[in-house]
Amino acid sequence: MNIIQKLLFPKTLNQPSTPPVRRQSRRGVEIKSAPEIAIMRSCGQIVGTVLKEIAALVEPGMSTADLDTYAQQRIEELGATPSFKGYHGFPAAICASINNEVVHGIPKSNKIIRSGDLLKVDTGAYQRGFHTDSCITIAVGKVSESALKLQKVAEQALAEGIAQVKPGNSLLDIAGAIEDYVTSQGYSVVEEYTGHGVGRNLHEEPAVFNVRTKELPNLQLRPGMTLAIEPIVNAGSKFTKIQSDRWTVVTVDNSWSAQFEHTVLVTSDGYEILTLR
Repeated sequence: MNIIQKLLFPKTLNQPSTPPVRRQSRRGVEIKSAPEIAIMRSCGQIVGTVLKEIAALVEPGMSTADLDTYAQQRIEELGATPSFKGYHGFPAAICASINNEVVHGIPKSNKIIRSGDLLKVDTGAYQRGFHTDSCITIAVGKVSESALKLQKVAEQALAEGIAQVKPGNSLLDIAGAIEDYVTSQGYSVVEEYTGHGVGRNLHEEPAVFNVRTKELPNLQLRPGMTLAIEPIVNAGSKFTKIQSDRWTVVTVDNSWSAQFEHTVLVTSDGYEILTLR
């Protein structure tokens, strides 16, 4: 996979196999209408609610499969369908990645959450033809100062990127703000996985990268665009590798990683976060 493919399709996960969703067209970036935005706003509230609840209930001794069961039940109770489950065989409603696991961790009954862990929970919901997507990093129990700093830097990196969202600004404004902040704090930004457009499909154009690049056009932001912005911050090397399960991504140097993500709407005068917790 070349760099352009990586940026356009930043995750293995895409739209779920059920319910059927219209496949992504190649016509470019979609501008959402007011009725479509209303659906995404409702769907985003579901994702935000579920992640807030998971953050409150997680405790040492639970398994990541416990969290996955909870997430699926709550997404369905709230009137949506998990976006991740079933696509290309991915078995879960959430990705649950711990410590040196970067993204796409598969929830398992024998994957036990322990005090001191940094747990990344990424999930999406599908409702009435549209997806939203969000991720949080949870500090479990008594966490070291270094882990807490990593968590806070990743969360602030997302805030720095979102602050650049307004009509007339560009994707590189988002990327540059994230990159500059993360590197100023002594951490690295994962380049192999990026944010993305989101809506009818879980991953749409454009790729929303987290570092400056000339690999893709530097699109200007327009009202009605909906973007999943998701910086991934590593304490050590920016490089990653995929484990033998073909899903779980880990750091090459075993350093810890943290991630935050929101689905963000470009408005006429700035932005609206659709997945607020």
